[in-house]
Amino acid sequence: MSAPGSTAPAARGRRELAYAVLLCLAGAGLACWAVTRTWSAEVTARGSLPPGRADRTGADLLPWVLALTYVGLAGGGAVLATRGRLRRLLGLLLGAVGLAVAVGGGIGLTEAGVSRQWPALVLAGGLALAAGGAFTALRGDDWPAMGARYERRAAPAAEPGRPAVERGTRDAWDALDRGEDPTVS
Repeated sequence: MSAPGSTAPAARGRRELAYAVLLCLAGAGLACWAVTRTWSAEVTARGSLPPGRADRTGADLLPWVLALTYVGLAGGGAVLATRGRLRRLLGLLLGAVGLAVAVGGGIGLTEAGVSRQWPALVLAGGLALAAGGAFTALRGDDWPAMGARYERRAAPAAEPGRPAVERGTRDAWDALDRGEDPTVS
C-alpha cells in the first residue's frame, strides 16, 4: 500500500495525459465554436426597402483562425497516439498553434464594430490550447503510450497444402486475380 499523498508514476502519467488532451481539445473546441459565431453585423439602407443586414462571423473576418482550431483539435487527439520525442514535438506544435489562435482572438478584440465576447473566447481557447501544448512538450515523455494491441500485426505465414482462404483475405483476392479458385487446395 502506498503512503498517503503519493501516487504511482503510471497513474500520475495517465492523469497528466488526460489533463493535457482535455486542455488541448477544450481550448481548440472553444475557439472553434467562438470563431464561428457572429462577430459583427452591418446594416445597409436600401431606400424604401427594409434595411439589409450582413452578418460576419469570426471565420469570415479571420479564416486562418478556424483552420488553426481544426489543427488544434486533430493535434489534441494525436497526443494520445504518439510517444517520446514525437509527442514532445507535437506539444511544441500545439503550443505554437494555440498562441496563433490567441493572436487571432486578440486581433478580433482590436477590430472596430466587433462584438467583444467572441474574440475574447477565441483568445481564452487559444491560451488553453497553448497551455496544453506546452504541458505536453514539457512532460509528455513520462506519459504512457497506446498499447501494442493498436499496432498492426504481421500476417501469419501460410502453411503448404492449406487453402488460400485460411491464409488471409488478401491472398484469396490475389488468387482470384490470377484466375485461381482460392477455396480449392
